[in-house]
Amino acid sequence: MLTVTDLTKKYGKQNAVDDISFHLEGGEVVGLLGPNGAGKSTTMKCIVGLLRKSAGEITIGGHDHLSVEAKKFFSYIPETPYVYDLLTVWEHMQFIAQAYGVRDWQPRAKELLSLYELDDKEKKLGRDLSKGMRQKVSICCALLPDPQLLFFDEPMIGLDPKAIKNTKILFKKLKEQGKTILVSTHLIDSVESIADRIMIMKDGRIIGNDTIENLKTQAASGQGLSLEDLFLELTKDE
Repeated sequence: MLTVTDLTKKYGKQNAVDDISFHLEGGEVVGLLGPNGAGKSTTMKCIVGLLRKSAGEITIGGHDHLSVEAKKFFSYIPETPYVYDLLTVWEHMQFIAQAYGVRDWQPRAKELLSLYELDDKEKKLGRDLSKGMRQKVSICCALLPDPQLLFFDEPMIGLDPKAIKNTKILFKKLKEQGKTILVSTHLIDSVESIADRIMIMKDGRIIGNDTIENLKTQAASGQGLSLEDLFLELTKDE
């Protein structure tokens, strides 16, 4: 579903992403973890085309990641949600449906807005939404076209506890439907229960890429580590 080969992103002489390679299979939920400045968001933005990569190749569904064909495969939920100030919540859904050519979208839109308790906010303008509500609208818009691949960059930031719980349940449902999900997050416990695999970044490089259990056995401290302990063990300064 996603193949990243020798991806590099430079800012001047600094490598924000330093020659990384990985792939995601269909139906896989992968957590992308790392401390601030590790390169997680930069990696995602390069994949979805918001940043121009310095080197490397990225394919989505067998297509170059910048092609129209590739863009039909995925949705991206950024860390900072963007909404249109002068569109209502419902008009956001309508706009996405028209942009992606989604037919009979209204029932699905109603279902998503209800899941995130936005059904009474349908006529509210984007400029009047709180950050948490903007994040919910962003998630609903991303899910409406029923993409095969979803990129979530810090999806839990700004969400209330009920919305976080619903998002975790949603991840499991999407996985059961065979969707592929890449979740970048600082909130380690938010991915521990849903991720098939964890990729840990540090200084622009991937220093761990395996199941949680396999990474624990590879860590110096051996058994008995929580995911948080494992993360701190692998990312500590030498």
